[in-house]
Amino acid sequence: MRISSAAIFTLATLAASNITQQATATTITAASVDESAENSVVPVMEETPARVEAISSPETVATEKFSPNSVVVPASVNQNSPVALTPATKENLLIASSATDNNLVVTATNIQVVGATQELQQIVRQVIKTQAGGETSQNQLKSDVAAILETGLFASANVNSSSTPAGLNVVYQVQPVVVRSLQLSGAKALTYQVAQERFQSQIGKPISPEGLKQAVQQVDKWYTDNGYQLANVLSIKPNREGILTVNVAEGLVGDIKFRFINDEGKTTDSKGEPVGGRTQPDFLRQQLTLKPGQIFQENTVRQDVQQLYRTGLFETVNVALAGDATKVDLIYELKEFGARAINLGGSFNADLGLLGTLSYRDQNIGGVNDNLAVNVGVSRSDLQFDTKFTSPYRSTEPDRLGYTINAFRRREISATFDDSIKLANGDKVREGQIGAGISLQQPLDDWNTSLGFNYTRTSIRDRQGNITPTDEQGNRLSASGTGIDDLTTVSFTASQDKRNNLINPTQGSLLSLSTEQSVPVGQGNISMNRLTANYSQYVPVKLFNTNNQQPQVFAVNFQAGTVIGDLPPYESFNLGGSNSVRGYDAGEVGSGRTYLLASAEYRFPIMPVLGGVLFADFASDLGSGDTVLGDPAGVRDKPGYGFGYGAGVRVNSPLGLIRADYGINDQGESKVHLGIGQRF
Repeated sequence: MRISSAAIFTLATLAASNITQQATATTITAASVDESAENSVVPVMEETPARVEAISSPETVATEKFSPNSVVVPASVNQNSPVALTPATKENLLIASSATDNNLVVTATNIQVVGATQELQQIVRQVIKTQAGGETSQNQLKSDVAAILETGLFASANVNSSSTPAGLNVVYQVQPVVVRSLQLSGAKALTYQVAQERFQSQIGKPISPEGLKQAVQQVDKWYTDNGYQLANVLSIKPNREGILTVNVAEGLVGDIKFRFINDEGKTTDSKGEPVGGRTQPDFLRQQLTLKPGQIFQENTVRQDVQQLYRTGLFETVNVALAGDATKVDLIYELKEFGARAINLGGSFNADLGLLGTLSYRDQNIGGVNDNLAVNVGVSRSDLQFDTKFTSPYRSTEPDRLGYTINAFRRREISATFDDSIKLANGDKVREGQIGAGISLQQPLDDWNTSLGFNYTRTSIRDRQGNITPTDEQGNRLSASGTGIDDLTTVSFTASQDKRNNLINPTQGSLLSLSTEQSVPVGQGNISMNRLTANYSQYVPVKLFNTNNQQPQVFAVNFQAGTVIGDLPPYESFNLGGSNSVRGYDAGEVGSGRTYLLASAEYRFPIMPVLGGVLFADFASDLGSGDTVLGDPAGVRDKPGYGFGYGAGVRVNSPLGLIRADYGINDQGESKVHLGIGQRF
């Protein structure tokens, strides 16, 4: 197409007048979206929408493809009177956009971004739609300015355009936000000081998305290092004053729920109803350190799980999470042990004859972990019982003492006076005891402590129940010399329990120290102090591969004790038996004033309800047997020390963990030992 000389003159005149179009705008509203920590820079958000000023019409030299009609072209940006140009012929035509035609499309020949770093320039070029060699319009330039401001990285932005014979030069003038300070939103664990240290390199400088990304990574790392596994930075919203609002979600705990699991591992029964449990939800919540409204920490949850195990009420404890980092619900899934057990039985005892027994146990009275144990044995000639009620101390009720009350009446063949030396009438020595006690529990720092008050009357009797003060050799069998002693004591025990499970621990340790001082009143006028120490350690091991999920454990136990002052023979430390050196009968190793005992076990799973044990035991009275009144060990030729080893099985049953051990002692003799629970 040919353009007339008049048209060329008009174009030159317009160009010489330096007709320039400019558009400016203030910050506008942009809705933020949730992003991950790797893309935390989001558009700036303001409370009120900002206006976008009008953008003047770009000048263009157009060809026929735009319009064959007359077009109004402004003489300059400051002149309100339009100039009407009427083309003389089709070959001679100058077309410019009308001040009201915002959608007229022209070619952008050159795009510049000024006032920003290279990093920010790249961002501007990515968000604008006007590109070199592409088409643009007045509305498009308005949209570009809005898009630049929507990034939240710029305090202001405007666009200047100037015409060229080839099209339109566009210059975007921007002013980056300069970071001045921080503001935290949603933070409870994260402090301003911690955040300030991570963002310090950004303060006082033009905003840098890459710098902010690195700061966000450092904040997220701080969360992880301090145990806040669910916490992270959600977004950063800068405003034009340079204030960075750092929005975080820290894993705020919403609700804590409890579900009970049946023997099939399900939380609902055959009717679709939730499985019921005896333990009260309020009691369970009291055991937990982590409360609703606090920040989730994995270490705290792990400690809470161990606390639930320590109650002795649960076979398994699992935790599930529901929700997200802004609000998370904790769901504890609990499988309770059989808390109640009642057993009726009968047996024939060579000492007592036909014996009927009744035992009742409830470990969760009222659903608050109070427990009661009652054992009654009735024979034709005797009645025996042993009862104990315990309401343990609860850390959630620090002003309340835990307590235990017990009462007992028992009679048994003495482990101290074995049948190598009998009574004058040929009967074995029987020890009868009746008494009661109460103990109070209260923790002190990291120790669980107990203060007890106890009374026991011990009588030495023959098979018919007659009091017998001496044996057939005339050795005294009681402190008083009458065959009846009264022993009143005050005891104190301190322990540190770090086991992961009270019933069947697989890791951790237990340390117990105790002293028991008698009060010299009643028959015997006994004044003595008993000191004992007991330490157990449990270490998970893997000596062989197995598909069983239950761990292999190496366990050791060390015990020591001594008695200062008066020592009635029945109060000596009896060594040997199922709870001492296996392979020996009870008390067969020695009866001493002082003792030392060491045991080691390797425990391994065989089947889900069956486990195996390899063990070794050693004990010594350290030569103290002859210091006991009447020297019961010396006159019965007890060795004073002994060693045993062997193997056993452990069976998980409704009655609890049943123990059966086959032990061989260092004399070549062997014994089978039965019991309830682990040896230690």
